[in-house]
Amino acid sequence: MAWFKRKTDEPAAKASKVVIAEGLWIKCDSCKEIMYRAEVERAGRVCPKCHYPFRISARERLGQLADPGSFEERETGLATTDPLSFKDTKKYRERIRAAAQKTTSDEAVICGVASIGGQPAVLAVFEFGFLGGSKHLPVVIVSASGGARMQEGILSLMQMAKTSAALERLGASGLPYLSVLTDPTTGGVTASFAMLGDVILAEPRALIGFAGPRVIAETIRQPLPEGFQRSEFLLSHGQLDMIVERRDLKETLRRILAFFADQPPRSG
Repeated sequence: MAWFKRKTDEPAAKASKVVIAEGLWIKCDSCKEIMYRAEVERAGRVCPKCHYPFRISARERLGQLADPGSFEERETGLATTDPLSFKDTKKYRERIRAAAQKTTSDEAVICGVASIGGQPAVLAVFEFGFLGGSKHLPVVIVSASGGARMQEGILSLMQMAKTSAALERLGASGLPYLSVLTDPTTGGVTASFAMLGDVILAEPRALIGFAGPRVIAETIRQPLPEGFQRSEFLLSHGQLDMIVERRDLKETLRRILAFFADQPPRSG
């Protein structure tokens, strides 16, 4: 008599299946850990394990920086146009339309007047999801850009000079400009207003540079240092003033704005 006998008259037990609700988990782009999404949201869209700041929308950024109810959006009538009637694999107008539907914004930058910890400022925040004033107030620009759009050609590159000239006028009037660099800040934005701040801050591990590392390596024909074009590397080489964790950014901006507010006006 066999000690063990397989029962053939009963259906085989079904293997248990673990069902994970879609959207409950998120993978960190830096440490590759898989975490509960709600935990990441509670941390301000920052990885609880390695403190890597996830990319966030312009509206989320405004909610984190501006005092509740203080942001008044300006220049809402501005919208991207197609001056060159550009077409590659798709018409530029179609790309603009798709970006507007995706981000519910007509442009890649949201501008307005706000208070940051009680300090009044003009606040401009880039919406990276959209295709990759004269108020006598200090200006804060949060950059997130892949650079000038090839679809607008030289007209896009001209904005580098125009924004730089506007910041020169801002400085001549004795008003400070604070530049906040996030992941990524590259191309013509880096080559112009992003690096012209009186104080330049960056989030941890943000990609910051002009040309891509592959292009640079092929040009100079040398291997690039570890962490090249990340905010920590730039700080160590004197191109940034400080790196600020996302949870500390609002208070840091408030303290800097308060410092400038207590200073006598600068002469031109």
